[in-house]
Amino acid sequence: MLDHVSLRVSDLSFAVGALGAGLRELGIEQTADTPSFTMWGNFVLMRDNDDRAPTRRSHVAFIAKTQADVDRFWQAGVEAGLVDDGPAGPRPRYADDYYAGFLKDAAGNGFEAVYRDGDRPRGNIDHVAIRASDLEPSSSFYAAAGAAAGLTIRGQTAERTEFSVSGHGGVFGVFAGEPTEHIHIAFSGDDDAVRRFHADAIAAGYQSNGEPGERPDYHDGYYAAFVLDPDGNNIEVVNHNR
Repeated sequence: MLDHVSLRVSDLSFAVGALGAGLRELGIEQTADTPSFTMWGNFVLMRDNDDRAPTRRSHVAFIAKTQADVDRFWQAGVEAGLVDDGPAGPRPRYADDYYAGFLKDAAGNGFEAVYRDGDRPRGNIDHVAIRASDLEPSSSFYAAAGAAAGLTIRGQTAERTEFSVSGHGGVFGVFAGEPTEHIHIAFSGDDDAVRRFHADAIAAGYQSNGEPGERPDYHDGYYAAFVLDPDGNNIEVVNHNR
């Protein structure tokens, strides 16, 4: 299951105000607000710094309960200063019932609100998409390392690979193109999944960014491991043990 997604931004105050205006229209409220980060459930905006550059060219789609919520999300975001990347409306090329509106920030990060019929993923996020400088090795990374966290390939073309996330956790997509930079994506699993994720990734030649272990700075019981994907994005599997 998708646990959380974190983006770093150069102007946290603007990003929180602009995107937050849209998220409020979806009924998604802040769950934490500090000088260095703001959280809305499983989505986090963080302030960049000298050691951690801002996220670029990511895409996060949020769940809307109604088409009218999509309309309000898009309008609020545009009025707050985000770029119109596609007005609210039907998108039948994705699905007959797909109704969405799209926004973009100055770093090329896309934010979407989507309404569609049927069961929805848990949490606030419907799907996450990144772009990869070389699709084949990136797809192989997520297929190999992500198996421990329940990622399974649901579709694949020359331009993209889409993964289902276990536990009714939505969809994760990897697309060919100018790569996404400096995004952090965490998937949930038990302690064994955390260890297998890290071991499988290292055995396949990928770079560790943090061995399996407790991270009490986050909270008691936070057990996680971190690996860099082929474009250097920080990927995590975590068990909160709560």
